[in-house]
Amino acid sequence: MDSAVTQTRRPAHWVIISTGILVLAGFGISLYLTIAHFAGTQSLACSDNGIVNCAKVTTSPQSVVFGIPVAILGLGYFVVALFFYSPWAWLSAKRTIHLIRVGLAGAGMLFVLWLITAELLIIKSICLWCTGVHIITFVLFVITLTTAPALLEKEPAS
Repeated sequence: MDSAVTQTRRPAHWVIISTGILVLAGFGISLYLTIAHFAGTQSLACSDNGIVNCAKVTTSPQSVVFGIPVAILGLGYFVVALFFYSPWAWLSAKRTIHLIRVGLAGAGMLFVLWLITAELLIIKSICLWCTGVHIITFVLFVITLTTAPALLEKEPAS
């Protein structure tokens, strides 16, 4: 098999561009939240009253998992995603790359579902910046899963 995905298995151009933009946006928001985590909530450009309360969410006990701030976990997720959503990875003929992308999208979505549950049921507040990351992760998940079948299709035996 040659080093590029065959024309019939190649993702649409919009998939490559849009997922690249989404990953960069997710990285940017995660970087901002990581900086705010260490700089203090006063650096958050977000409401701190009512249901929308970024400070309450980002300083809650749920904002740390296994001793690691969730913002850093998000940043790490998007650093890895930069590779697996790059044009090179989308055009790779290596099935493993596409399988890892599907796993990454699934893991990201599961974590987002846990975070949304924590925000709504435990913290009882939402963070708009976090919601931005959640939406980005969801859209990446949908695009990845709708694109995966064609990319994971096995080549017919010759």
